[in-house]
Amino acid sequence: MTKLFVDSDGCPVREESIKVACRNNVETFLVCAGGIRPYENPLVQIIFVKEGLDSADDWIVENIEVNDIAVTTDIPLAGRCISKGAVVVKPNGDILSDNNIGPILASRNLNMSLRESGIELGGPPPYSKSDRSNFSSNLENIMKKLISGNS
Repeated sequence: MTKLFVDSDGCPVREESIKVACRNNVETFLVCAGGIRPYENPLVQIIFVKEGLDSADDWIVENIEVNDIAVTTDIPLAGRCISKGAVVVKPNGDILSDNNIGPILASRNLNMSLRESGIELGGPPPYSKSDRSNFSSNLENIMKKLISGNS
């Protein structure tokens, strides 16, 4: 059964994730170091992890399974989830899978090396309404596909 894992610290689409998951009767785990209010819906569980580098990531990777979905902007976490058979949806709606994670990880590593050498690359574009809409639509579509068994 498909489950949803949200890397919740600083996630701009937490509410959208919950709405889509609850509409599809999908158990959801909001994984964070703190600062999230409880939800009344029994499908939504808040998992508090110790503050520290990769604590939330490690919990997600330990618990995610084939045909589950992760919501994150963290590319290394995305790669770890995909290696376990999950699908990743970024808050802008981009879907990451075995088909595209390799070049994305390589680009991220190259950009990190360039920044470490002092080259300024700028940041991502501002988060937009269309990003939010794309996210909700793509999460809904991939969730329905996984639930129906058409992964």
